[in-house]
Amino acid sequence: MPLKIIRNDITLMEVDAVVNTANEEPIYSSGVDCAIYKAAGEEELLKLRRAIGRMEEGEVAITEGLKLPAKYIIHAVSPLYIDGESGEEEKLRSCYKKSLKLARENKCKSIAFPLISAGSFGYPKEEAMRIAVDEINGFLLKNDMLIYIVVFGMHSTFVAKKIYPGLEEYIDANYVAEKFEEEYGVFGITREVSNIDQCKEGSTRRKTRGFRNAPVECASLPIEKMSKEMADESDYSDCEMPTLDNEIAFANIFDNYDEYVEEKDSAIKERMKHLSDTFTEYLLYLMEQKGLTSVDVYMKAMVDKRRFSKIKNNRKYHPDKGTALRLCIGARLNLDETKDLLARAGYALAPCDMRDVIFSYFIEHKVYDLVEIDITLEEYGLPCFVAS
Repeated sequence: MPLKIIRNDITLMEVDAVVNTANEEPIYSSGVDCAIYKAAGEEELLKLRRAIGRMEEGEVAITEGLKLPAKYIIHAVSPLYIDGESGEEEKLRSCYKKSLKLARENKCKSIAFPLISAGSFGYPKEEAMRIAVDEINGFLLKNDMLIYIVVFGMHSTFVAKKIYPGLEEYIDANYVAEKFEEEYGVFGITREVSNIDQCKEGSTRRKTRGFRNAPVECASLPIEKMSKEMADESDYSDCEMPTLDNEIAFANIFDNYDEYVEEKDSAIKERMKHLSDTFTEYLLYLMEQKGLTSVDVYMKAMVDKRRFSKIKNNRKYHPDKGTALRLCIGARLNLDETKDLLARAGYALAPCDMRDVIFSYFIEHKVYDLVEIDITLEEYGLPCFVAS
């Protein structure tokens, strides 16, 4: 069964077990911990937790789900992030390994995890997600279970509000139009004609959302009439005359023209030097231009440190497309840079591939967040980058 990354409230998940980010002591604090205690019945759950006693970071225990839709609650003591060099990764991996083992022993067919340690415990979100996916995918190689990673928090909600208002329109403009062209050989909408007299008698007026410039079912106008209407539309009598401010603005543009040309020529010459760069060489060049370190890139791209080291040291490295796209996120590339880097590995962002269109939307809006991208892809029923 698959791994799914979703946006939801973990206390509402109808699964066999939910995982709680527990404290070492039999108490509860903020975040997911507090939400689960409140939803399950805090007094009853505290009694069960006190019966377990103190637990160390990375340890897990199981109790009844009480008032939750889930049958069980698995309490995983989340490691506090210090510096990444104090055994945090080992303890975080232990939370996932032992929780999954405990779920299997209790014959669970489904389980929901929060992103352990990524909230008030301070673990960097991308690294926490990489570790979670690594452990869960390892478990799924030998076991059959439906596993969710549930992301629900202030950051996720904020990004969702920022992304979604324009995402549907973007998909309509970049994906639906392409599909329409494939099926009908036309790119654009059939617009409703404003002047009914211009339409053929009995013609059907149609509206199709999201397309432009399709032919309308309309009788052609006589040349004389077209000329007259075009002349009417070409009346510039209401246009404003140039003002002094406009003249100053134009003067400033020309004053800076030499500087602009010099800067443009310099940028073009620099690009020309890298025409024959391989994927790796061009990635390293872009990283240098942006002042990014290897750590900056591989953590944001959710790529393992050792794997990224191999990429860096192999100038002829050829990534799969998913890895290439993740590295574009890690290097914080704009859309032109993304297309250029992908081309060096023989890939492109296809307008007829909704996954590519959604990825392009995030890039264009400078939202370099693979967790948020994967949640969005999951909501559209598309393969994720991290959980694939």
